[in-house]
Amino acid sequence: MAEQIEFNGLALSAEGEAYRFIESGIRQGRYRAGERLVAEDIAAEIGMSRMPVREAFRRLSAEGLLHIRPNRGAIVRGLNAQEMREVFEIRASLEALAAGLAVPRLTPQSIATLEHLLDQMELCNSDYSEWVTKHREFHEYLTGLAGMPRLNAQLVGLHSSLEPYMRIWLEHADKPMTSRDDHAGIIRALKSGDQALVESVVREHVRATIPALVTLVS
Repeated sequence: MAEQIEFNGLALSAEGEAYRFIESGIRQGRYRAGERLVAEDIAAEIGMSRMPVREAFRRLSAEGLLHIRPNRGAIVRGLNAQEMREVFEIRASLEALAAGLAVPRLTPQSIATLEHLLDQMELCNSDYSEWVTKHREFHEYLTGLAGMPRLNAQLVGLHSSLEPYMRIWLEHADKPMTSRDDHAGIIRALKSGDQALVESVVREHVRATIPALVTLVS
């Protein structure tokens, strides 16, 4: 029988909990590009056997976040400039698609939730780490409104590849973090009900970040 772990009141499989723990560590920069991860060490930290951790390694490898080396653990994968451009372009296209598909499903409550999430981003002030978390919540809530779980899962993986670089960039950037005008522009487009406009605005919003983040790996 698979190991079960209680998390936030929900019973997760041990593999699912190991995946959540490692993926979060990569996103938040606890595990950096090039760092070696050892299944036994992570298993001891979480309090489980090593087999679920190894299964989580395989899942993260399939998503492009880890590179598994036989009998030597796993290495956190980084992105070079070309790969980062590619990931951003894919994300821009898929996120624009999801946002466009969300338009006919929008309700006053979903618009209010997006506005609330934007307010939460604004309240982060100079806490770049919390801002990145709220920024991701905004985008994932929007794309989730499309009601297409497989599409959203693809976007979650792309966010996870890019998020560590977002955190590094904002930690050292000489710029306001909020980008409130940009995100408010997305909400205005959504309120217009114009699906093509929403897709265009979201696509350009995502692509606008490419030059700054590519400089981190160039």
